[in-house]
Amino acid sequence: MARFTIDKYIDARREVVFDTALDLHSAAENIRGIEQLEVLTEGPIGLGTRFRETRIMFKKEATEVMEISVFDRPSRFVYKAESHGCKYLTSYDLVQEGTGTRLSLVFLAEPQTFMAKVLGIVFSFMMKACMKEVDKDLEDLKAVAESRAPK
Repeated sequence: MARFTIDKYIDARREVVFDTALDLHSAAENIRGIEQLEVLTEGPIGLGTRFRETRIMFKKEATEVMEISVFDRPSRFVYKAESHGCKYLTSYDLVQEGTGTRLSLVFLAEPQTFMAKVLGIVFSFMMKACMKEVDKDLEDLKAVAESRAPK
């Protein structure tokens, strides 16, 4: 299993951070790493919402379908996906710290097939690069949330 955690302080209340992070309709404009995002589920964003995200990873276009599997506004949400023999979970925990928010992201990749387990060894060497990309996404999220925060 591959795993990493990133903590980020954002100078905005957690409701603003939560809503900004789940502004899926504007994600491609707000997060530089996302090339395109299409919401696949009708209605408001929430538990069970599915979306297709396309980004450039390691110089190749990668598209994944994800689903919100936990939705606890404003403190926590989780995306899940299954692809190439792996299950992926990305959890976001938001804790109010004064007038700002401590966002903790945990990414887990759990291989399900023999081939995915073999490739997991290779992937473990790519985790640092993946973590850098996710950190860039969080920096973009931080900038947008802070610009939306009441002054």
